[in-house]
Amino acid sequence: MSESDATPPATAVPPKGGVVAYLTLDGALRAAEFYRKAFGAEVVASVPPDEKGRTMHVHLHVNGTSVMLCDAFPEYGHPLQAPQSFSLLLPVADIAAWWNRAVAAGAEVVTPYQEMFWGDIYGQLRDPFGVIWAINQPKRPA
Repeated sequence: MSESDATPPATAVPPKGGVVAYLTLDGALRAAEFYRKAFGAEVVASVPPDEKGRTMHVHLHVNGTSVMLCDAFPEYGHPLQAPQSFSLLLPVADIAAWWNRAVAAGAEVVTPYQEMFWGDIYGQLRDPFGVIWAINQPKRPA
């Protein structure tokens, strides 16, 4: 995404979902492009990058919900910290299609998808920014 592709900050897009993940990453605009390729994300708003290429806000729609991104701004008390102790759960109807697209885009397999003891098909991927994406296909009705 280039600076000219960014939506002006005055354009407010209401978030989708009851809880919205807001990720601080090293390269939020690059992450938005990766999520577009890997997970079919749509960029619905973003703030143009500063002179260092950092943006304070990117709003995505991924699989019917909002995910928001920003770069770290340590000079304002917002340093970059490695992702830890969380994952993003992506519930889907066709795990193979979602999985294959994400792996082809560069996601790393953490846990190969397989039928789990609870009956769903589940696996985990790590994106190039360190975020774990858990992908779950619910058990099909008998």
